[in-house]
Amino acid sequence: MRTVLVRLEDDAESNNITCPRDSDSWDPVTRSTLSTPQTRMADILVLGATGFTGRLTTRYLSTHPQRAEFTLAVGARSRERLEKLAKDLSLGDIVQLVQVDVTNAEDVEKAVASVKVVINTVGPYWKWGKNVVKACAKLGKGYLDLTGEAHWTANMIWHYDYLATKTGAVIIPSCGLDSIPSDISVFLANRTLKALAGPDTTIERTDTAVEVKGIMSGGTLSTIMTTLEDVPKEQARVGERDYALMSSIIGRPSPPTRLLYKLSVPSPPMYGSFWMMSTANRRIVERTWGLHQLAALGGGAKEKELAYGPDFVYDEFLSAPNRLTAIVISLSMITIGFALLLPPVRWILKSIRPAGSGSDDATLEKGRMLITSITTSSPDATGKKTYVRTIQRGRGDPGYLLTSMMLGEGALALVLERDSLPALAHQGGILTPMSALGDVLIKRLGDTGRFDFESEVILTDGEESRKTR
Repeated sequence: MRTVLVRLEDDAESNNITCPRDSDSWDPVTRSTLSTPQTRMADILVLGATGFTGRLTTRYLSTHPQRAEFTLAVGARSRERLEKLAKDLSLGDIVQLVQVDVTNAEDVEKAVASVKVVINTVGPYWKWGKNVVKACAKLGKGYLDLTGEAHWTANMIWHYDYLATKTGAVIIPSCGLDSIPSDISVFLANRTLKALAGPDTTIERTDTAVEVKGIMSGGTLSTIMTTLEDVPKEQARVGERDYALMSSIIGRPSPPTRLLYKLSVPSPPMYGSFWMMSTANRRIVERTWGLHQLAALGGGAKEKELAYGPDFVYDEFLSAPNRLTAIVISLSMITIGFALLLPPVRWILKSIRPAGSGSDDATLEKGRMLITSITTSSPDATGKKTYVRTIQRGRGDPGYLLTSMMLGEGALALVLERDSLPALAHQGGILTPMSALGDVLIKRLGDTGRFDFESEVILTDGEESRKTR
């Protein structure tokens, strides 16, 4: 059991919560009541289906090899745009169209009540996400999104994590490029490390080099603008704090931000620059660390195998070909950051890339992702450290095409493979990709043919590295 702090909202709904735990129609993971004979319950609802990422996710699920094994619904504010989407993607009558306004809490709750798992692609989440998380937590549903807004996630944990543990809701934020690859990097390395060095081995740190080729959609730009213009400064700073997504356990401080980063174990070494998403990704990895550490305190061998250890820290950077390029990129990002503080600059960017805009399929197919991580163990009794190299490759635009697959496979893991999910998923709460989905998600992503995963111990005595995946 894990200790959580709770702050319910001061409204009538918060004080009158219906928990279906004692119901005969209880599901072991989603904990949702079964639909009435008059209402067919869909397995998955894609909210924001007419937006750029929502459309990609809908298309992916509607043509999935396991399509016959789950039912699908798509939701958006405009009925006309939903009907056009259904026609464009040839969804047919079997896919339910749900007209829903995410700013209307009652509207959202009605839509969520009729499904098992919600994929929410409607951002910025600071503006539009709260009602959906609240409804899923209250009704015991599965939930995934693609937020990179750590300040918002912290706020949702504060309000709804405890409620989700009581209803069995499985709430999983950041199920896209932010932050599944980062979460997988440490999760796989931990397993590889313990397979060689033993179950009591712990991690000292993981450093991740990110190489991505893709586009920035209007939705991503809108999220950046919202953070700068609408989020209170004190709330935005919450997401920047170490362990902002944990309250009952705190780990070691994060490494400082710098102009030049380096992975020194590979030969030749890899260099890199500041990566704008490193903070949000670190927060998710830290929450995975915290959830597993807490579970290990009162758990058995399985829980202890998942724990990274008390020394763990995580760092992440954008890969660059050499030192000079890395420093130049870091300085450029700092300059861009200051430029975004100017209203005229933000106005120009909004007009160039409006929310909901994206790119064509040919451009999306040209994208790629290469994630290289070096995980260092805590020293053993002789002072020796063990190093693990974990590599993830993705073929397709990582922020959109691959993200739509991550969202889809995560939702299908909740629907189709709930019995195989980690123990934390059966307890419910606001979790993370690896604490909730673990190996099930990794295997599903590998089965798509778009993702490759490899993790190996780098032996310092010159022996051949040992690959475990």
